[in-house]
Amino acid sequence: MGRERNDSIDGFSTIIDSASAPAQASFIEKKSEFIGDACHIKTMDEALAFVQSVRDRNPKARHVAFAAIYGAALGAAKERMSDDGEPSGTAGKPILDVIRMGRLTDCVITVTRYFGGILLGSGGLIRAYSTAASMAVKAADVERIVPMRHYRVVLQYSWLGRFEQLLAQVGGNEEGREFTDRVTIHLAVPSANAGDFETRVREAFNARVTLSAV
Repeated sequence: MGRERNDSIDGFSTIIDSASAPAQASFIEKKSEFIGDACHIKTMDEALAFVQSVRDRNPKARHVAFAAIYGAALGAAKERMSDDGEPSGTAGKPILDVIRMGRLTDCVITVTRYFGGILLGSGGLIRAYSTAASMAVKAADVERIVPMRHYRVVLQYSWLGRFEQLLAQVGGNEEGREFTDRVTIHLAVPSANAGDFETRVREAFNARVTLSAV
């Protein structure tokens, strides 16, 4: 899954479940039900919109705590969290810690609590919110974020088949095409394979094809 243009940052994953069909898991602790929901986001505004949608679906819930991280794979992480009325540090922070420890980014996790009448104490709340968040992540589809290098290339139509073969060999993918008297391709190649790809293209076309980094 190619999501970033910085060659030096790797090791992150993201939840790919959508906001319309989030990953979900739940459990009951001392008569309180804790429901974890997790989905992918492209902006922090999307995270906040998802949290609101969870609240709208659960009007009788006592709390909908959440945490979200966006942009960590780009080296510019933005974080948001909320305890939503639980004692400070007992809900949003445990959820955020689950995201951080999983090296996840571009995702939001909510934990909805239906209060069962029995107080859990700070330690109990932290464990419960952390557990619900972890269960949601376990239920989610998670993909590793592969650093990608992006290019633009202009080709003669007769060269297209050979170029497509080279792109496939290094695990690259096309992101768009434009057709005139020649074909312009926008593409992405895993950063780890970018040097090899550039060499293959140069040799295959005798330096007649120029890969322009974008």
